[in-house]
Amino acid sequence: MKQEFTRVAVKVGSNVLTRQDGTLDVTRMSALVDQIAELHKDGVEVILISSGAVASGKSEIRTTKKLDSVDQRQLFSAVGQAKLINRYYELFRDHNIPVGQVLTTKESFGTRRHYLNQKNCMTVMLENGVLPIVNENDTISVTELMFTDNDELSGLIASMMDAQALIILSNIDGIYNGSPSDPSSSVIREIGHGEDLSNYIQAGKSCFGRGGMLTKTNIARKVADEGISVIIANGKRDNILGDLLKQPEETVCTHFVPTKAPVSSVKKWIAHSEGFAKGELHINEQATEILTSDHAVSILPVGIVGIEGEFEKDDIVRIIDYKGNAIGVGKANCNSLQAREVMGKHGKKEIVHYDYLYIE
Repeated sequence: MKQEFTRVAVKVGSNVLTRQDGTLDVTRMSALVDQIAELHKDGVEVILISSGAVASGKSEIRTTKKLDSVDQRQLFSAVGQAKLINRYYELFRDHNIPVGQVLTTKESFGTRRHYLNQKNCMTVMLENGVLPIVNENDTISVTELMFTDNDELSGLIASMMDAQALIILSNIDGIYNGSPSDPSSSVIREIGHGEDLSNYIQAGKSCFGRGGMLTKTNIARKVADEGISVIIANGKRDNILGDLLKQPEETVCTHFVPTKAPVSSVKKWIAHSEGFAKGELHINEQATEILTSDHAVSILPVGIVGIEGEFEKDDIVRIIDYKGNAIGVGKANCNSLQAREVMGKHGKKEIVHYDYLYIE
């Protein structure tokens, strides 16, 4: 894993930043900021994806009446985000590092234009020595519009910003080959492409966050498949970031080995766009075999046996194989009406071009 990184995305989970009573752990925040500042001094660009706003707000406010879950989340995040970013601002100021807040929503990744606008914003920040601090805008993100959790967001950010590594800091040392509470279990130090982890992953969620180790693993796999190193480690360990980058072999963590094949910026966006799919293209057995081989091919009308949903040109569509399994996503080259008119016919223009197709 030893290599020199010049740009990394660091995701800090709620359970790292909060105490058992839900209040913000300022001591831990300060320690992490010191570590990030050290990386910054060494010339490493850092993008920080930080949870903790809801927990921070929860410890600040006592509600006078019972609120439903959405109202609670909106209220606590609105108050907590201000508190959280202010604390980061003060801590990084002590290191003479300016910070900028980036609040985003899942919808902001749904179109290529919005995606590139966000990328440009953070690129300008980094070029001017400003450290971006990213979080989901929980005040307006509800139900189906929410990220699974900040693990999903961190994967999108790492991919979008062409980071060489994504470091996910949790409150355990990595992915175990059994229950983390079982003394006989140990951390899986390295995970290669396609390794089956179904026997190991715990589906439980943290008491403050929305996701769990299952989410982290799914995100880690996808990001590693795009050529980015992914590391899951314990954010409560002293100097964890410095150790991961300077002496990784001696540091307990789980490392998802990245693929070596380069992935274009557009394909990275496509890969993370499944949640925005407007329709489905069902393909036959022959098309499935070709698409899941190593050949670079587009989806032609002749291989399509069914179309579901209504979509416009440039919308994201799911690719469904002949067994009914979702095997990828792509950007449609035409609308659903035009696609239905040519479905199953030879000699027609591709429905999804290879450059805009991501097969899992």
